[in-house]
Amino acid sequence: MAHTSNRILVFGKTGQVATELRQRAGTNCLGRADADLSDPAACAATIRAHHPTAVINAAAFTAVDQAEAEEPLAHVINAEAPSAMALACAELGIPFLHISTDYVFDGSGTAPWNPSDATSPQNAYGRTKLAGEVAVRAAGGTHAILRTSWVFSAHGANFVKTMLRLSETRDALNVVHDQIGGPTPAADIADALLIMARAMIEGATDATGGTASTYHYAGNPATSWENFASEIFGTAGRPVSVTGIPTADYPTPAARPLNSRLDCASLQADFGISPPDWRAALADIIPTLIAQE
Repeated sequence: MAHTSNRILVFGKTGQVATELRQRAGTNCLGRADADLSDPAACAATIRAHHPTAVINAAAFTAVDQAEAEEPLAHVINAEAPSAMALACAELGIPFLHISTDYVFDGSGTAPWNPSDATSPQNAYGRTKLAGEVAVRAAGGTHAILRTSWVFSAHGANFVKTMLRLSETRDALNVVHDQIGGPTPAADIADALLIMARAMIEGATDATGGTASTYHYAGNPATSWENFASEIFGTAGRPVSVTGIPTADYPTPAARPLNSRLDCASLQADFGISPPDWRAALADIIPTLIAQE
């Protein structure tokens, strides 16, 4: 199995999931210096040069608000690059795994989103990620798209790190209470992708024997940003009082979905991967972050 991991090529090196993959899959993780996603043809050429057994794309334009002003660049990185990668993998007959997002949905209702539900992104980031999904499917090769949400870890920029930083100078914070989703540990996403990649390399693409699937993976239980913040402060032993506010009181350039709940049943059925408990992961990560301070 370790041998198989060493032949998996990962796009991404410094992002949260890419960092976790690098710790697991060794040196075959490509940073911007190795593979620039703003040059899709170069990404495809890199795949052909490496002769991997599978490719995982863990790189993206993820600055949600910045994407509103830079949608053309976000589209190249989030749609055209994955398209080129997926086509190269289809040509080589190897599986391609691609990370996507809850932002492809409109965030309405309260029911968890199924992979087959109609998409309707409400911001530039969501539009470019959806275009990437469409392109990956259109490439025609064996692939898996893994939509996830609210990613956190001890690396990169994320909500947990932001809250801990704010807690150093603030004893009270207003945090949005009407956006509901599943905080998802980057380490668990990395593990899920490697389990999926190994199964796909061995030909077990999914339970129905198909070659293309879209899956959801998010932490349990669903919660609000307000409750997530309270849990962070409680776990870290920081005396910060949290007041819930509506999204309308916290305007951002990009619209945020109110309902980011994801139904993860098909991933469990096809690959035996259960949603992670984000509270357990938080308890593991926070001591590391406090030590880094």
